[in-house]
Amino acid sequence: MAIRKVLKYGEPSLRQPSKEVHKVSKKISDLVRDLLDTMYSQNGVGLAAPQIGENVRVFVIDVATNDEPLNPIVFINPKIIKKSGAVKSNEGCLSFPEAYTDVKRYKNIMVKALNEHGKPFVMEAKDGSLLARAIQHEYDHLDGILFIDHCINRFAAEEVLKKYNLPDLDPDLLIEEKELEEELAKND
Repeated sequence: MAIRKVLKYGEPSLRQPSKEVHKVSKKISDLVRDLLDTMYSQNGVGLAAPQIGENVRVFVIDVATNDEPLNPIVFINPKIIKKSGAVKSNEGCLSFPEAYTDVKRYKNIMVKALNEHGKPFVMEAKDGSLLARAIQHEYDHLDGILFIDHCINRFAAEEVLKKYNLPDLDPDLLIEEKELEEELAKND
């Protein structure tokens, strides 16, 4: 369909919660194609609708590697229904060009959602896989949460943002995740 502009960190709409999709209409199908086209054009692993200025609960992911065929997965109105374990992950985001920092994520998750045809599905992602981390990352976008809100070291994250001329981190938006921190401390 179309390659859309990816909003950069600092755009207020990236912090807005998204609305549920009531019907998988032509408009939503077109949005899904735009998300996939845009994600692939930027060599991304995932992209959420709010990142292209559409505040609806839709994201796409493709964790296929270079030698694998494309394997896009569409999530409409997703809900994370189970989560356990903890993993430290070095993440970036298409809304934060070139900026990466360490974040806390759940190691195992289960998500239910609708696919691009409006059919419900349940998916499990385990062992801190790229898929597990990507689902959590994109899911957060739907609630106005960004990956830096999960940073392990606030000062390291601030340095990265400064290095790439991105807006400052908002300490009030950092998410306290005691259970993840305790789990990670056990693994160190």
